[in-house]
Amino acid sequence: MDDSRSAAAKLVQNLTPEGFTLRVVPPGPEAPRLSAEVDLVIVCVGPEMPADLSLVRRFMDVEGPGRGAPVLVVAPQEARATRLEALRLGVEVVADPWDTDELRARIHRCFSNHHTLSTLAAQVMELQQLSVLDGLTQLHNHRYFQERLREEFRCAQRYDDALCLILLDLDFFKEINDRHGHPVGDTVLCEVARILQQSVRETDIVARYGGEEFAVLLPRTHLAGAITVAERVWKGVAGQPMGADGALRITASLGVSGFPHRTVLTPEQLLLTADEALYRAKREGRNRVCLHSPIPLHSASRGWESKGVGGK
Repeated sequence: MDDSRSAAAKLVQNLTPEGFTLRVVPPGPEAPRLSAEVDLVIVCVGPEMPADLSLVRRFMDVEGPGRGAPVLVVAPQEARATRLEALRLGVEVVADPWDTDELRARIHRCFSNHHTLSTLAAQVMELQQLSVLDGLTQLHNHRYFQERLREEFRCAQRYDDALCLILLDLDFFKEINDRHGHPVGDTVLCEVARILQQSVRETDIVARYGGEEFAVLLPRTHLAGAITVAERVWKGVAGQPMGADGALRITASLGVSGFPHRTVLTPEQLLLTADEALYRAKREGRNRVCLHSPIPLHSASRGWESKGVGGK
């Protein structure tokens, strides 16, 4: 390791006058954790170090691509195989002895490339969020809901677990847009989204299903629990003053369905039966919670009526 220590000493001598603050650490198992604390990692490779550059890989894996500190490898001129492998890993390489101007340029390119990768990673993350979130309410969107519905239904079948679905539709929402304008309607949708999020667990999935319709997927929840959530949401919407002056009063119709049920054998059937319950809630006067009919399995002992609960 004498050569690598010598290279480290020369780096301190060359770069300190350039305004860099260098911290020299031995290549132990704790070294990669320092990647989050520095702006650049320079790995000084001696001629006896194996060419697999396992330490460099560990530095690169600390935070993931574009997130950890960039890596620059300094290797002896004669260690050609090591320098080539480092290049294949995607890091900058400088031969020792080095030209000071080249070293400076390599360092600045490390910073530039790292900034580009970090920007791209942030953009990818933003695009991923946009692909699963509703732009207005910031709830999950229809596409994400459909994917999670299929996943959760498979899990419920596999582990013989319960799964419930609530569909919510705002009553006479079109009249709000017509009378007060779409900005007010958007405010109402966001407020309802907030009520929904505050009414469920972190493990539940809340989505804007479309327009003024919302969906709540409740994994590992029996109908009794789903009814409790539905009534909490129903009362929360009805009791929340909305609009700029709080003068608007909104009501909602909710349909609830669950698995296991003898007529619910697929995720599509769970969605269909919840939609039928929602349609019945609207047909019977709106502003209420209705359950899927006929009576679900295991529900009779809990005393829930299949025709629904709630009122005007």
